[in-house]
Amino acid sequence: MGGWTFAGEATQGGGDSVTLIEGSSFCLSERGGDLAPGTPQGLFHRDTRILSVWQLRLDDEEVDPLSVIAQEPYRALFLGRARPRPGQSEATVLVERHRFVGAGMREDLVLRNLGNEAAACVLTLRVEADFADLFEVKEGRVRPRGQYGVDYGDGVLALSRQWRGESRGVRIVAEDAICSPGQLTFRAVVPPRGTWRASVLVTPVKDGVETPTSFPLERPVEQAGPSVRTTEWRASGPRVTVGDESLALTLRRSCQDLGALRIFDPVRPDTPVVAAGAPWFMALFGRDSILTALMALPLDPGLALGTAQTLARHQGTRTDPVTEEEPGKIPHELRFGVEASLALGGTVYYGTVDATPLFVMLLGELCRWGVDPDAVRELLPHADRALEWVEKYGDRDGDGFVEYQRSTDRGLANQGWKDSWDGVNGADGRIAEPPIALAEVQGYVYAAYRARALLAEHTGDTEGAARWQERARQLKRRFNERFWLPGRGWYAEALDGEKNPVDSLASNLGHCLWTGIIDTDRAETVAELLLSPEMFSGWGVRTLATTMAAYNPMSYHNGSVWPHDSGIVAAGLMRYGFTGHARRVAEAVLDAATAFGGRLPELLCGFDRAEYAQPVPYPAACSPQAWASATPLYLLRVLLGAEVCVPHGRIRLAPALPARFGPLRLTDVPVGAARVGVTVTEDGDVQVTGLPTGMEVTQEPCACTASFPPSP
Repeated sequence: MGGWTFAGEATQGGGDSVTLIEGSSFCLSERGGDLAPGTPQGLFHRDTRILSVWQLRLDDEEVDPLSVIAQEPYRALFLGRARPRPGQSEATVLVERHRFVGAGMREDLVLRNLGNEAAACVLTLRVEADFADLFEVKEGRVRPRGQYGVDYGDGVLALSRQWRGESRGVRIVAEDAICSPGQLTFRAVVPPRGTWRASVLVTPVKDGVETPTSFPLERPVEQAGPSVRTTEWRASGPRVTVGDESLALTLRRSCQDLGALRIFDPVRPDTPVVAAGAPWFMALFGRDSILTALMALPLDPGLALGTAQTLARHQGTRTDPVTEEEPGKIPHELRFGVEASLALGGTVYYGTVDATPLFVMLLGELCRWGVDPDAVRELLPHADRALEWVEKYGDRDGDGFVEYQRSTDRGLANQGWKDSWDGVNGADGRIAEPPIALAEVQGYVYAAYRARALLAEHTGDTEGAARWQERARQLKRRFNERFWLPGRGWYAEALDGEKNPVDSLASNLGHCLWTGIIDTDRAETVAELLLSPEMFSGWGVRTLATTMAAYNPMSYHNGSVWPHDSGIVAAGLMRYGFTGHARRVAEAVLDAATAFGGRLPELLCGFDRAEYAQPVPYPAACSPQAWASATPLYLLRVLLGAEVCVPHGRIRLAPALPARFGPLRLTDVPVGAARVGVTVTEDGDVQVTGLPTGMEVTQEPCACTASFPPSP
């Protein structure tokens, strides 16, 4: 059994499927609504597939799919047409499948008879549950395990599996159905021009305990938990009005998808966190969730704080080579399935080099935005333990840089954001040998030191603030000495195990701009490279330049375009004052979002815009995916030149909005305890309302976010 985390692997199955998500449940189906056997489709709850087959038949015939109406991320209406009735040439029975996903699933079946005589129908649902682990399903290696059971009676079908001391089950209730092993049968007579209805509830069972359904039949759907949470989410957040309808659609879709990707711990239901993406990453991921929280912080500061608090609770406390846990280390991912526990001895995996410094960066950003100062102060010991990990475990050889090398053959070989097996390679295509010190990770550590300095200053620890600033200065000096390649004219992507530079030209440079670790006298060179034809596709910045030996526009990490990656690049360019460059990248990514109907996928192929007039999808991309969903919101911040620093009483606004976006108005943006409004006219004039007492609006960056720290 290999490692249990997904490392740049293609998803089994095709892309023409429908994904519904809510919390820790999701359903992946055909466009007609069926879950077909032998595919990755299914209904999943907490990383276990509780339905592997769900096939509707009318009089033993398939229903012809007509349309899918996705009303919310957790609900959809599947419309289908029954085959013509005996003696008729045209179909007269319309089939509606109203599906609601949340702590299992509810499906309301409606038959509408459009004919002039009654229609007698036998409706069957074929049902199977293999209780396969999410990892088995995605990797196409499902096989029977353990002892399976079935129980059925009046209107109830229960399926279960016992394996390795764990019990998983599903209870299916349909009051009007005749239940038998593997099937529900409904006998219906539909009046002329009339309707027939039935409802089916599917609830997961773990160790004999049934999970309460999110959509009970006795309560209107609008009053169900997912509906209420979605309504409250939309009502509580900031509102944006823009002149460009395509941008408006993209921003609405991003907010909707981020709301759907929230997951709630049953033990702490008031602390939401953001999952990495659907369908395969509906779990808390250190790196993904932190970057998403950073990007979307103005939308929901509570989501960012909840993500930080949850990761802090799982911060490493001991050394375990199998899970790669180490004291102070922030997890890579949290899982619930049986296989995860068996593979690595626990459901928390720590094989990431960047989540730990990113965690400290997130705390610094929470401080800048004035989010619950008491809660942030409570997390300071976790920040200090994280930085202790950086300096003790992250830098084992003492050279001043953070490296990674997996502890066993079950872990991820690459532990930065490009975590596919071939994600780090030189200009000649050779795979880098560990331990590997990634350029962007040094940037994250630099930004983490500066964030800790701000947190120290904010709590009155001036000596600590000076100490952390000095560590940042020293790291920046070392980085610019060791990673700069004079012969190439760019920074190395990494240093390998022999401390030789990995000399490929990659988008990681943009992350280094984002954190401010690059010397200002070299920033222009980096900016020009990122917008060069070799790196810029017209839809975003490629992960790897076209001139590199490993370049492949259809690869996962070696030439594809990742929206979040390009968003970080745009922010880095803006940080160093390259406004035109940042605007080009932002517009390109937002144009791609428009081409995808307002929803950016996890990644797209790196083909040039001049070659193909539409962005080419990557076939196995997650959608919705958290940091891709957050990217349009982050790009809006970039184009507004918006930064907030409540401790220093500054709001920076230096808009660089393209004229085609028209006027823009933001209302109810949370800044500390206040709600701020921002209006940018077509002429570029800026008006701010609701400014907190003691804060000023400026076009200059705050000292704590400038691309180089002031001298002590």
